[in-house]
Amino acid sequence: MSMKVYEPDELARVAGNKYMGTLVAAKYARELNSLPLGRSPYGGTKLTSVALDALSSGQIDFRIVDRRRGSSD
Repeated sequence: MSMKVYEPDELARVAGNKYMGTLVAAKYARELNSLPLGRSPYGGTKLTSVALDALSSGQIDFRIVDRRRGSSD
């Protein structure tokens, strides 16, 4: 079984920088992990690999949302 290696520059091209790429892929992997067990179309493939592949191939659209600040009262 061959394992694909995702280069930081590859993620940076899609997400703006390598750190944002890692965060987006991790968030997407968590979303995939919330799918019901036994119904995953990915079989035995690791969800982090699925998320990194989807991000690097441009299949994930994302936007950055500013955090809402709580009131200081």
